[in-house]
Amino acid sequence: MTDAVDACFFAFSGAAAAWFAYVLLREGVRPGWPSLLLVVFWVFFTYLVLPRLHRILTRIYLPGYFIGRTRTSDGLLGDPVNLALHGREDQVHAAMSAAGWTRADDLGLRSGREIVVRTLRRRSYPAAPVSPLHLFERRQDFAYEQEVEGSPSRRHHVRFWRCPDGWLLPGGFAAGWLAAATYDRKVGVSLFTLQITHKIDENTDVERDFVVSTVTGSVQEVEVEVLEHFSSGYHARNGGGDRIRTDGSLPVLDLKKVGASEQPTVEAAAVRRDRLPASTVTGAAIALLRAVVYASVVVALLVDPQQTRYLGELGLSAAEVRDLAPVLAIGIGLAAVIDGGLGLAVLAGRNWARLSLMAVCSATAVTAFLATVGSDGRPIGLGSLPSLGGSILVLLALSSPSAREHAVRRRFTGNGPSPPDPPTLASANRRQDSAA
Repeated sequence: MTDAVDACFFAFSGAAAAWFAYVLLREGVRPGWPSLLLVVFWVFFTYLVLPRLHRILTRIYLPGYFIGRTRTSDGLLGDPVNLALHGREDQVHAAMSAAGWTRADDLGLRSGREIVVRTLRRRSYPAAPVSPLHLFERRQDFAYEQEVEGSPSRRHHVRFWRCPDGWLLPGGFAAGWLAAATYDRKVGVSLFTLQITHKIDENTDVERDFVVSTVTGSVQEVEVEVLEHFSSGYHARNGGGDRIRTDGSLPVLDLKKVGASEQPTVEAAAVRRDRLPASTVTGAAIALLRAVVYASVVVALLVDPQQTRYLGELGLSAAEVRDLAPVLAIGIGLAAVIDGGLGLAVLAGRNWARLSLMAVCSATAVTAFLATVGSDGRPIGLGSLPSLGGSILVLLALSSPSAREHAVRRRFTGNGPSPPDPPTLASANRRQDSAA
């Protein structure tokens, strides 16, 4: 039942966001300062509306099983999976560090601020975070990179995912880890979402082979086997619209003999997974901010009703606002209590609060839409845009998969303790031969 309700909120938030983008566009084409809304429209449309619409559509037409491609956060097909590895997590870290690779920082507020600061100061950031890609229905466990000539726009990078326990590659081959290696050649605009992003080099095999050569050239204990024609060679595009091509071979690095001084970092990874996701924090923060704004309006109504001029959009005269001030204060105060209480409960991880807050915001969006049906004037008054936009932002944030997973306390597969050392490719081949 909860899954069905979440699916409805997920789809409704996409439709509501598309309608609100139209509202912003219609308001922004007017002369004068409202034209600044066109900037808001572009940000809202490219970073919120298009990704949500892509996410809805890709759930319909893309398969959910492994096809050798990663997924973007929007659900689009991402970079090809072009490496496999055997070994523990600490052995992966040891091999990559010895080969001269730098572990990328996790994407967050601190690292995001660091990117902006270092870019403006034209300083290198060797551990700059990489955008999230998804495999096994979860984002990468970690990533490594090598900056090129101190440029923030060019870098070698590779993302790693731990394979679920007992999971086998097509053909029956076992692997402890899968990875996707690509080379960022410049910064540009995504063809599918119009977002600013890195553009990768088309020949992903070159980057795949570069990773293999740096690791094998620095760590003598590493052994390599290649699955020839693991997939058919193809030309395609990734989630940013960049052309990609590959011969379909899959190198497999055996790191089981690599000495590692680090301890396995499964515990640290588990701590990161238990943190509040950014989507949950964003949705709750917007609700709490609205509660503060509503509370300030209540104070203004009780102190000096004439200062609440925007209420004139409700069709109330100054005298009516003054006469109805106590009633309006009670109604708006109740909204402040609801938003504030539900926002705090969402931060506490209460799923009922998340669903309730989305229901309240959905009612706000539906009411605003119905009020504009058949209207010959502007669909939404400028003074009402922040409140309506806040409701839709809350819907988009709290209906996201990360917010839902955190609220229902589910864990993605494959994030448990380190799996046992998988069998080698040779043993997998022997099993296939015997089966034949």
